Amino acid sequence: MPNEFSLIFRWFKRAARHPETLVAVGDDAAVLAPPADQHLVVSVDTLIEGVHFPLQTSPSAIGHKALAVNLSDMAAMGAAPAWATLAISLPGMDEMWLDEFSHGFFALMDRYDVDLIGGDTTRGGLSITVQICGFVPPGQALRRDGARPGDVLYVTGTLGDAGLGLAWLQGRVMLDQEVGERVRARLDRPTPRVEAGLALRSLATAAIDISDGLLADLQHILRASGVGARLEVASLPLSRDVSAQPNAVDLALFSGDDYELLFTAAPAHEAELMARLRPLGVPVTRIGRIETQAGLRLLDADGRERSIVDPKGYDHFRGCS
Repeated sequence: MPNEFSLIFRWFKRAARHPETLVAVGDDAAVLAPPADQHLVVSVDTLIEGVHFPLQTSPSAIGHKALAVNLSDMAAMGAAPAWATLAISLPGMDEMWLDEFSHGFFALMDRYDVDLIGGDTTRGGLSITVQICGFVPPGQALRRDGARPGDVLYVTGTLGDAGLGLAWLQGRVMLDQEVGERVRARLDRPTPRVEAGLALRSLATAAIDISDGLLADLQHILRASGVGARLEVASLPLSRDVSAQPNAVDLALFSGDDYELLFTAAPAHEAELMARLRPLGVPVTRIGRIETQAGLRLLDADGRERSIVDPKGYDHFRGCS
């Protein structure tokens, strides 16, 4: 039976690919040499079984998502990912589970050229914490506080698919098996928009990834920037699976886990913005405009304002005293 140290060396030690990674997994700490001409960008996320992924999620998908949500943070900052740490709590030593988890995790690490530089393993309820570090040239990090009146609101991809996948898994909606598996893939294996984030450097005035729902995450930009916005409901990009649902608009507005990029840019930059994103194959849609007047206004296709029921999004501690 493997022990903690053989677990680390068997499933999580890999040769470093970055010349800046001097010492990675296998020592008391990593030794790194950040490039002198770059700023360091750092983020951390924890995934807990039954909270961030359903109990029946495959180990490979858990490994993928644990890294993907962190890569999505790098994308939202316009940062190039470089290093990650992994702290994992396991209920027991399950070699098949570890094989599948590490495969999903490292497949995404390989795709985005990220080094695993350390972490921790312990016994307990299943939870995974990943810290990620990336680089961005000075002054080019995308932030939430740069939106200005007149800027256009854009979003990548489609919205609501992950929320529909979760509703299907929880039995709250009936779908054909093929449709269910397709939207579940959006929930289990989100695509971090890293390349799009890099392309938006010097063009986007503000950006955020959609983890808690479009309205909730847009509110973060509006508060940080001290502006308001007009959101055109008819312009929301919906997949055919979401469009077929009677609550399609609510799925797009309130569902989390899409991990698409929501960003703002000056209208004068739209041609260059589209020219940069088009070769990446990343769909981009105009969904509204930033305004001076505080608050968020939802406009239907006929121009009438729609009331907002709950723009808060997911909150782990809502209702706690």
